[in-house]
This record gives sequence, structure tokens and C-alpha cells, in this order.
Amino acid sequence: MTDLTERDLPLTAVSGVPTTDEPQKGKDFTSNQEVRWCPGCGDYVILNTIRNFLPKLGLRRENTVFVSGIGCSSRFPYYMNTYGVHSIHGRAPTFATGLATAREDLSVWVVTGDGDALSIGGNHLIHTLRRNVNLTILLFNNRIYGLTKGQYSPTSEAGKVTKSTPMGSLDNPFNPVSLAIGAEATFVGRALDSDRKGLTEVLQGAMEHRGSALVEILQDCPVFNDGSFDLLRKEGSEDRLIHVRQGEPVIFGTNGEYCVVKADYGLEVAKTANVAADQIVVHDATLEDSSYAFALSRLSDQHLAHFPMGIFRQVSKPTYDDEARAQVAAAREASPHDAVALQSLLRGRDTWTVD
Repeated sequence: MTDLTERDLPLTAVSGVPTTDEPQKGKDFTSNQEVRWCPGCGDYVILNTIRNFLPKLGLRRENTVFVSGIGCSSRFPYYMNTYGVHSIHGRAPTFATGLATAREDLSVWVVTGDGDALSIGGNHLIHTLRRNVNLTILLFNNRIYGLTKGQYSPTSEAGKVTKSTPMGSLDNPFNPVSLAIGAEATFVGRALDSDRKGLTEVLQGAMEHRGSALVEILQDCPVFNDGSFDLLRKEGSEDRLIHVRQGEPVIFGTNGEYCVVKADYGLEVAKTANVAADQIVVHDATLEDSSYAFALSRLSDQHLAHFPMGIFRQVSKPTYDDEARAQVAAAREASPHDAVALQSLLRGRDTWTVD
């Protein structure tokens, strides 16, 4: 750890977290723990991307915390030379909410998986997002339970044959981006683990955002769900991947053959040659109304026919932790020298002491 004092540490313009001017490298964020994921797991790529991304932010390792739940992805804090919490199943957002609220000087990250976040942790996730707590959630989605050896997860395709669904899953899968936008998350993005440039761009946007930011990262489990996103990686993926960028028309395909246009109650894919230029949707993640971002997310389906990638929503709203700290400050200001009065305010009238 560095010996810099607080007065030597400038604050970042976007998050208020202390930074350092000392040059940092990926190895500075690499712990001495052996990485124990299966060979070929997409988690390796994500880990290396994060390690190389963090030095660019200039954040102090002492002011960076990774919080995880249970699952393969939840080993992440062990491999980062920062502070970390390996919490309990599905509850990482609640631990992170407490940290972000109590310690404004921390850059708080949640690392979770599709099972951890969307099954047992579903309620914790949506309430963290709707409250707009100032933290960044990385949701690793491999569409399977990997740690417990291959059961279907909340994002597994309908009909998925697994150890727990030998005749095929009867469940309809969650679309994590749609779920996050429906919960009114103020920042929502999606990236593919193997697309380091795209992942870094989304992470940069998430870190510049003050409020709850959810980034879905698509990745393979080579042991229990190998090739789950191959259609987005191999030949022909240009006709499936819809890369959205702020202020640009949504056009995709090898030669821009396809585009996104407005439909009756949402959006749809059309042939670029068949529509006028002014009919093509221009991407705007900053719209206050979440309807557009939600409609964009619905272009994704379990068959990966079309799959938007990038930043779906990025709006500014008051954060839960800022407002909670303001309430505490107001209470203290109301009775700065009277501890009894403050306790009376906190306890209210309906309080009893039982001896």
C-alpha cells in the first residue's frame, strides 16, 4: 500500500473517491492468490480487463472494495489487491449498500453471477437499483449454475437440458438488462467478455456515473455450458450484434445492411435499404423516460438472433447514499450539542425500555 496522506490525494470529479497521481499498473491490483477458475473460463478475461482498467482511473487500492456473493464469479475479491468482502448468497448488494452509504470515500463494486443475482438475490438487486445507490454491479452471465455443477439458472434458455432439468427447462429466462431498466437503474450496460474494447468502454461509462450502475457481461462456462454465446463470437456475428453508441444511428451488419426502427409499441429490426434515413433510430441513453432503453433491451432474445451491446441507459438522479448522509447531517445540525435530543429524534415516541 502507498504512504500518501489524504492531503496528497485529489478527489475524482465524478465520484468523490480519493485518487493518486502515482503511476499504477495492472500488477498493482493483482493479489498473491492463485486464480482457481476452470481453464478457458471467461472470468479470466474479465479479471484481466478489470485489472488493466482500474489503473487508468487512478483510484487508490485502499479506497476500492469488491463485494461478492456465492458462485464462481464470487472468487473475484480474492484475486484483486484491494479490499474485498466475500459475503453470502445473493446478499452482496446489501453489504455494498451499507459500505457505500457509510463510506463516501470508497469505490464500491459488486461482482455477482446470473444465479447469485437473479435467483436468491433478485429482490436485493432490484431494490439496490431502484434506490440508486452509488456502486457498480458486474453481473457475469453464463446462463448456468457453474459452481454447483451445471443446474439451469434464471437466464438459461427455455428447453435447456441440464442436470436439474433432464427433459428441458420449463422456465422463461430473465433478460438482465430489461430487469435492470424495469427497476429504474440509472446506468445499464452490456458487453461480451471477449470484446475487451467494448467491455472497457462500458466500464468507463459505469465508473463516470454517480448512482447504481449495472453491467451485464456475457461469458462462457467451458465445463457446463460451453459455447453458450458462440453465435455472438463467430462468423455471422456482425448480423446479430447491435453495437449502440450515443448520438449515432443504430445500424449494424457486415456492411450496415440492418438497422433499428420504431414499431407500434417498441422497436424492431429492418433492412436499411428498405427504410428512409430519418426512420432509423438514433441512440440516446440519456432519455429520462426509460421506455426507449427498455424497448432496445427487448430486441435481445434467448436465441441470440439480435443482441444489442453497449450502454442502454445513463441518466442522472439523486443517490440513496447521498440523501441518507444528508439526513444524518441535518439531524446532527438540529441538535449539535444535545446528544439526548438526537437520541430522542432517532427513537421516536413509540419506544419502550424493558428491564
